[in-house]
Amino acid sequence: MDREKLERRIAALPICGYGFLPVSDLPFKEEVRYICRTECPRYGKSWSCPPAVGSLEECRKRCLCYEGGFVFTTMAEVTDPENMEEMLSTRKEHEEISRKVRDLFLEEEQKVLVLSTESCAICAHCTYPEGPCRHPDNMFESLEGYGILVTELAERCGIPFLAENHLITWFSLVLYKPL
Repeated sequence: MDREKLERRIAALPICGYGFLPVSDLPFKEEVRYICRTECPRYGKSWSCPPAVGSLEECRKRCLCYEGGFVFTTMAEVTDPENMEEMLSTRKEHEEISRKVRDLFLEEEQKVLVLSTESCAICAHCTYPEGPCRHPDNMFESLEGYGILVTELAERCGIPFLAENHLITWFSLVLYKPL
């Protein structure tokens, strides 16, 4: 992989911060999965979230099969940070950028696994658990659903975790290895 070329191409995207790290530095935490299980309304309702993504140990093993990780953020501004609908409406642009970053890694002849924010929102109603995913090639599994603590991941990559009144920070992680 030509990392210098890749970084030049990434610089053309509206990414706020990014960093590379070895997969051994990914912070898997059972506490994150506990929050999914006890507080998230999408738990058990999406192919991109637990329990569909597998156990924490299965997620860890899947990630450790890759060589490295590329973490990046985008930001969006909202008028009312308490308005969940408005906040989630800003996520679509981040997911489009995540697809572009994925494609850049694929062009570098890398096998990739992309983990992104929240639960997949491609379909109005997910088929889980009744039927297979309608868009397995476009669906990104949840970063937190894998049990990865995003604040610690950001810290390990030197990415500021901004939590200001009207700014939303979205995160994605691209795991990669040569084909």
